[in-house]
Amino acid sequence: MNGVALGEIAAQLGGDLVGDAALRINRLGSLESATPTTLCFIATPRYQAQLSATRAGCVVVPPALREAAVERGAAIVTPDPHLYFARLSQWWVVRTGARPAPGIHPSAQVHASARIDASASIGPLCVIEADVVIGARVVVGAHCVIGSGASIGDDTRLDAQVSFGAASHIGARGIIHSGAVIGADGFGFAPHEGTWIKVEQFGGVRIGDDVEIGANTCIDRGALDDTVIGDGVKLDNQVQVGHNVRIGAHTAVAGCAGIAGSTTIGAYCTIAGAVGIGGHLTLGDHVHIRAFSGVMQSITRPGVYTGTFPIDENANWEKNAATLRHLYSLRNRLRALEKKSS
Repeated sequence: MNGVALGEIAAQLGGDLVGDAALRINRLGSLESATPTTLCFIATPRYQAQLSATRAGCVVVPPALREAAVERGAAIVTPDPHLYFARLSQWWVVRTGARPAPGIHPSAQVHASARIDASASIGPLCVIEADVVIGARVVVGAHCVIGSGASIGDDTRLDAQVSFGAASHIGARGIIHSGAVIGADGFGFAPHEGTWIKVEQFGGVRIGDDVEIGANTCIDRGALDDTVIGDGVKLDNQVQVGHNVRIGAHTAVAGCAGIAGSTTIGAYCTIAGAVGIGGHLTLGDHVHIRAFSGVMQSITRPGVYTGTFPIDENANWEKNAATLRHLYSLRNRLRALEKKSS
């Protein structure tokens, strides 16, 4: 690859380019592994020491590091280097990456009633069932299964071995990574004399635009109504989303989090890794849950929440949890009493 001139990058993405606009970049990389044809970024002045040591041809920096960056070579100065680099990475993939050729691989099994845009790419050994609709420039990787009545919006990509169940729908510009299962049955059973009787699941999954779903993540279909994932939601690897869950726009959920059925999560929330959220709860907009927390009651007020507590017999746990909630006020009362007695 001949690379991309810094001037072309700045013309496409903005930023204040200082240095040789003709310098060609052939890779994006880290400060530590950079070569003279690598472009890197530094988000904050905390990493200034790495700036002087890197061999990178160009570094994207905040205004506070402008002088230090210019002393060592070319730089692009922008208020938010991390955001700039994110947009650069997307542009780079489009500019330099190879897209699969449009068409349907001869080994794919496609039902006669499926409607597939001529610009879409269907990989080897895929199965496309009845009444599926696949939009423009969609890429379906090898060994994917698209269930009957499903639809995939324009410019969405399914990596290899994705199971996209019947009556599942995803909007435009989505990404579903390998091993994800969309539209499996929800975990619904009725107890009967020590056994479990399955409750059949009749809903689907509705996923908005610009959603990314990580590898081996599972989103269950609804029991009666649909499970709904809003626009711009980002789900990490190995996330479990139970049946009839609703996740609001632009919420991000990190790896190994589990969301039990019929819970509603608002917009612009963050759920950190290994968080467990109980069923039939509501989390309002702008609620942020820290890692390894267990959410067992609804949270309506925006804010950052953390909760871990050792397992115990439930009756003891409830008493201790109730006391713990008042611990801060009890501490203040104790301090006041100590001052009074002294």
